[in-house]
Parts: sequence; structure tokens; C-alpha cells
Amino acid sequence: MYKKFIFCWQLSLVVANALIIGLLISCLSIRDANRLSDYSPNTVLKLPPSSNNPRNSEGDFITLKDGRVLFVYSHYTSGSGGDHDPAFLAGRYSADGGRTWTTEDETIIENEGGMNVMSVSLLRLQNGNIALFYLKKNSTEDCIPMMRISRDEAKSWSDAVPCITDKKGYFVLNNDRVIQLQDGRLLMAVALHQIPGGKWENQADLYCYFSDDNGQTWQSSSQVPNNTDIITQEPGLIEMKDGRVMMYIRASGGFQQLSYSSDRGQTWSHIEASNIPSPLSPATIERIPGTGDWLLVWNNNDGSNLEIKDKRTPITIAVSKDEGKTWEKIKNIHADPDGWYCYIAIHFVDNKNILLSYCAGSQSQKTHLAVTENTLLHIKWLYE
Repeated sequence: MYKKFIFCWQLSLVVANALIIGLLISCLSIRDANRLSDYSPNTVLKLPPSSNNPRNSEGDFITLKDGRVLFVYSHYTSGSGGDHDPAFLAGRYSADGGRTWTTEDETIIENEGGMNVMSVSLLRLQNGNIALFYLKKNSTEDCIPMMRISRDEAKSWSDAVPCITDKKGYFVLNNDRVIQLQDGRLLMAVALHQIPGGKWENQADLYCYFSDDNGQTWQSSSQVPNNTDIITQEPGLIEMKDGRVMMYIRASGGFQQLSYSSDRGQTWSHIEASNIPSPLSPATIERIPGTGDWLLVWNNNDGSNLEIKDKRTPITIAVSKDEGKTWEKIKNIHADPDGWYCYIAIHFVDNKNILLSYCAGSQSQKTHLAVTENTLLHIKWLYE
């Protein structure tokens, strides 16, 4: 009888322990699931239009040496918010890795153009300085990328240097588009739409401008060959592991187009279709630090859904482990069929967090490019 009691008591302990372990595993699983859900994209700053501020768009980020993140964007001040309306470059700061932002604009660059200044790229140069690039737009025949340098962490800026001096015309340099190669060369890809006395061409002439003296002087590549009727606009660049540079191009025809340079941006191959389905809308591609993988953010819209055919929605993210040959981990950040998402900036805050900025307006409310939204996401969500 005593042995039977001891056996039953021991059996009860085993069952109780199993139940406790099961409960612990269940709790840990729930906690882990909640933790994974915390990694999903989170809107951390939204800049809607107002009566004296009809549009906020096309910005970029830089992390300062004190740990703050500076976001500079195109702040329009009057008109309807069209591309040619008055605008200056405004700044907001985050002291907590992009989770919260200052509420008042700081003027970074006054409107020094006949029309506006707009479309920001920020770059930490290899010499430690910060480079600020933007378009100075005087007219529909005079729009040139400018560069300024800060040696005191964006407290002050040097005089502006024009990045194009060999040609005149209306050039487009998108936001978050300037790169520095491993050997120190600066590269920017631009689209020329109109020359003085000429007419506007949707099929832009594409060039790459490069500098080997940290932006003091710039030279032009040869024109990117395009013997087709495919519209090419708003190019971007990414350096490849083999030393080539890939240009990715907003284009008609249902796909982003590509061109390659084997001489550090001086000459380019004929355009060719990529494997990135897209409306006529820009994409952004950057290398994920410490991995070698590429991060792509774009409108994953091949036109098969007639409700959103040719629209800039959804806004989608993907990863490539083979420099664009294939894409995986494809997921939408926003998929509102009424949304209008474009002009994307990517910023790697640290080895865990990524900041994105993009226009996030509404088609029905006609706020297409008027709203800027900043989103913070965890790199674990990216790879889920």
C-alpha cells in the first residue's frame, strides 16, 4: 500500500511538471509571437499638407555623430503643391533612432531657386563630412543638382557647388540617389528632360555624373544607350561586388529597366528589362550593411489587377541574396488601393532598424505627393 502511494505521488509530480513546462513553453511562444509582431512596420512621422504647406515630399536621412537622425525634406509653401511651386528644405530630428521626431521644422536651405529647391540626398562621405544634394529649380529649362558640405554635423553648410556644368537643361535627381563607391568616387544618375529652347521629353536622356575630389568638380558619363521607345526616367545606382555599377531606371513597359557600367560609371550598357514588375514609378535599392544582401522598395504592381493598374500602390519590400537575380521575402508595407506611394528613401539606423520615407497620399483625396510618411521597421521582420 505504501509503495503504491509513493508511485502515485511520483506520477503526480511528473504530470504536474509536464503541465508546468507546457505552460511555460506556451507563454514563451506567445511572448515570442508578440515580440515578432512588434517588429512589423510602424509609422513614426506623418507630414500632411496644410493651408500654407500644400506638399511635403522627397526627403532623406542622415545619422549624426551624437546619435540623432536628421530627416531633410522638400517643404512646399504655396500653390497647389506642383513640382514647380515654391519650396525650401526643412529638417526634423529624432533622438531615439527614429521612433519619435521633433514637431517643428528647421530651415536647412532657404528657397534659393527661381521656382524651388527640392529632392534631397544626404550622404556620409568617407572623409567624415556630410554631403547634401538637392535640385535648384529656376525654370522648366534650368534645374540642376547642387551639393553642399557640412563639417560640423549639419550645423552649417558650405556654399553650393553645381554638379552639372557641361550641359544646361532640366535635370532630375531623385531623393536618396547619390552613392560613394568603395574607391571614393561619388556617383549620381540624372535624367535630362528638356534643354533650353527645346520641348519636354518624357523619354529622358540618362547620364551619370561622377566626382573624384569629394564633389568639388564633376564630370559626365556618356549617355545611357536606349534605342527603343521605352520611357526612361529617375535612375538610381548601386555598386556590385564585382566592381560594376548597376543603374535601375523608372520605365514604361511594365518593368524597371537596368543598365551596367564596368568603368566606375563612365560608360553604360544598353538598357534591358529587369525582373522587377512596376508601373511608371521609381524604385529604390540599397545594400543591407553587414549582409551583402540588397533591399528593394517599390510598387509591386504588374498591372494584372485592373483596379490598381498603372497606380503607385502597393508599396512593397523585398530582399535579394544574389544582387538582383532573384527576390524573396516579398511583403507589402501598405496595400491600400487608394494609396499613392513613391519617392522612397532607405536609411539603416543600426544593425536592427531601418527607416523608410516615402510619399503616401490618397488618389481620391488628390493628395498623391502631398503627404510624407516615415516608417520604422525591424530587420527581423524583413527576413521573416
